Amino acid sequence: MLQITLDRPGQFSSRDIPEPVAAAGEAIVRVHRIGVCGTDLHAFAGKQPFFSYPRVLGHELGVEVIEPGSDSCGLRTGDRCSVEPYLNCGRCIACRRGKPNCCTDLKVMGVHIDGGMQTLLAVPAHKLHPSDRLDYEQLALVETLGIGAHAVERAEANSNDYILVVGAGPIGLSTIQFALVTGATVAVMDLSESRLAFCRNQLGIRHTVLAGPNAAADLKQIGGGDLPTIVIDATGNARSMAGTFESTAHGGRIVFVGFFQGDLTFNSPNFHRRELTVCGSRNALPATFRAIIAQIEAGRIDTRPWITHRFKLAETPEVFPRDIAGNAAVLKAMIEV
Repeated sequence: MLQITLDRPGQFSSRDIPEPVAAAGEAIVRVHRIGVCGTDLHAFAGKQPFFSYPRVLGHELGVEVIEPGSDSCGLRTGDRCSVEPYLNCGRCIACRRGKPNCCTDLKVMGVHIDGGMQTLLAVPAHKLHPSDRLDYEQLALVETLGIGAHAVERAEANSNDYILVVGAGPIGLSTIQFALVTGATVAVMDLSESRLAFCRNQLGIRHTVLAGPNAAADLKQIGGGDLPTIVIDATGNARSMAGTFESTAHGGRIVFVGFFQGDLTFNSPNFHRRELTVCGSRNALPATFRAIIAQIEAGRIDTRPWITHRFKLAETPEVFPRDIAGNAAVLKAMIEV
């Protein structure tokens, strides 16, 4: 079967390998769609933390069950599923406290272990979330939505909040979807006017702010003189993340869903004066996957407008470097298997 491997930064290769054999508790699935995310782009550029080469990328997956396995978890042959790509130990303090998303020995498919850029894949059956209504592209983007949903969960937002989402890439877009559900006032800030226009036209965002010298005044105008009570930064940019300490209201909350390789510093007196709460957000919880699938099935979330580029798995070694990496026009790329 076909497998695409990122051998080193900037270079993919294709190979023919044997089909996988399921271990105890695993199902064999056929991969139909693979979403390309920031993690994949950073790995291609050699800037992804927690990463080693060579690696088979791909963790945003829409798959079909071929062999449910001995511990099928209710799965049937032919089921369409989204993959929860976070393989946790089930024993550490995080797992015992209901936070498998930040397991101390977490293995994320396509990052720490090989992922879905191949025809067939063996996956723990309990990490498959089926839907008889969603297509493979919708299912592939459930994981992306989960990242944003969990960030909003970490924000503990309600309808009285004023939420600023910084960064209108795919993770920012998923965060926006769930920020809107809270009923809060939602603003989006980005360096790209075209991405802000997408938020206005496709997501119905009333308040957008172009990052720059006038941003602080624009944010206060939206808030009736107040800064946002919650700032969720989805940029993974050190300068942007540091700036959240100045753009969050006194008593407010900062959530970092994007990250970078390096240290982040902030002014201690400003941090204490404002009594800010700072949270990291990593991955998503199993229940979040199921809730997102239900919301897409109900028509409350539509990710189809996000997809700007499509290509075949076999084309990856040529198309990814030429058309995807470093292309500012790419909002979401989808690989067809």
